[in-house]
Amino acid sequence: MFKLPVLNTNEEYEVKPSKIIALGLNYREHIKESVSVLAGGGGIELPEEPVIFPKAPSSLTGPGGPVIIPSFIKNYKFDTPLRTDYEAELAFFIKKDCRNVPQADAMDYISGYTCLNDVSQRNIQTGDRSGWFRGKSFDTFCPVGPVFVKSEDIGDPQHLNIECRLNGETVQKSNTSMMIFPIAEIIEVLSSWFTLKEGDLISTGTPSGVGSIKNGDIVEIEIENIGILINPVVQE
Repeated sequence: MFKLPVLNTNEEYEVKPSKIIALGLNYREHIKESVSVLAGGGGIELPEEPVIFPKAPSSLTGPGGPVIIPSFIKNYKFDTPLRTDYEAELAFFIKKDCRNVPQADAMDYISGYTCLNDVSQRNIQTGDRSGWFRGKSFDTFCPVGPVFVKSEDIGDPQHLNIECRLNGETVQKSNTSMMIFPIAEIIEVLSSWFTLKEGDLISTGTPSGVGSIKNGDIVEIEIENIGILINPVVQE
């Protein structure tokens, strides 16, 4: 994989998760827009439990690395125009193996935080009968960075400003306080379903304002107390 610099230290953190688990539909306003973004997305009802999907670890890329839109997508005959989207998200890494973690102890199982861009090929995502995995997992579709921020240095992770800029224009702007399922509850629920392993990467969902990217675009994701993750977009 690769390493991220640890904020305010000379250390590096090796990014090598056994799995990447991402949340969908974890901000109220994004649920509303998802009715049109994700055809047949299930309406605007709030989920009763976290909506999750995996991203392949091979989709990871670091700060400055290009997001590559694969050329084979053009071979498909979709009924809708091709669309690949940015999604700004707060992500965290699991500190140690855990199972059945109560909310009261959940934050002790986080080693640190970073920015994540949950890049999504919408035509594939909405068309696959098996779910969102393929459309979320193409190579370079999971940029993270620019740094790893230790848990003790993040402040209140449930009250961080989050913003995405596309070619310098702000397209997403929210705060992590707007999550439907807060971080501690996410850990409690996920660890009740399966073992979380040291180094696993969990992404907490995106606010409203998702939109498409194309060759030549520059995507910037900025989260308070972390920094700015910048990635160019390239058409393969």
